[in-house]
Amino acid sequence: MGFQDVFKKSFLEGFTSMDITTGKIVATLFVTALLALYVFLIYRLVTRKVFYSKNFNISLAAMSLITAAIILAMQSNLVISLGMVGALSIIRFRTAIKDPMDLVFLFWAISIGIICGAGLYEVALVTSVAVTVCILVLDLLPVSKAPVMLVVNSSLMESEKDILEVVGKYAKAYKVKSRNLSKGRLDMVVELRVKDESGLVEEVAKLEGMLSASLIAHDGEVTF
Repeated sequence: MGFQDVFKKSFLEGFTSMDITTGKIVATLFVTALLALYVFLIYRLVTRKVFYSKNFNISLAAMSLITAAIILAMQSNLVISLGMVGALSIIRFRTAIKDPMDLVFLFWAISIGIICGAGLYEVALVTSVAVTVCILVLDLLPVSKAPVMLVVNSSLMESEKDILEVVGKYAKAYKVKSRNLSKGRLDMVVELRVKDESGLVEEVAKLEGMLSASLIAHDGEVTF
């Protein structure tokens, strides 16, 4: 038997003879379940003000446990690990991630499963605490107030000057997003940031020929 045969045999035996005891499996899945529950609670806390998907949150916890089990199986046998790689390589996830924060929690859940499956429980715990602090601290940082849209409908085409004069009194900067003239009517949409929203709408509504004036807010991205 040559050196290469001895090396191959020892290499294969090193992978196939790894002792994965029942106690290690239970301990790994137990720690993973605790950290998965922690991720579940943090996701619920962070998404309290936006759309919350309970099914997605449950899938995060389940994904951590499944990933940990896969890592344990891959450690126990080289053949299984190669089969896992081949099986997982053909999986394609077609569901679009709408919120970037969901993607963060998805990677967090998978990482917990991988780290716990490798037996590095302290690393998983410290990483979870660090990610939580990062998310909560950055979430508390103040951001600019989102702009609002002033939608105006007037029966006088020459009302634009008066409207912009009123807008200039309440907002330091504004931008006309839309201007539509049709059959003696003026329809305008103005983007601005204003503190006294009620006062602005009331004064614009009192202008001559004004049919309607309304402010529309949105929860989209803030432009700095």
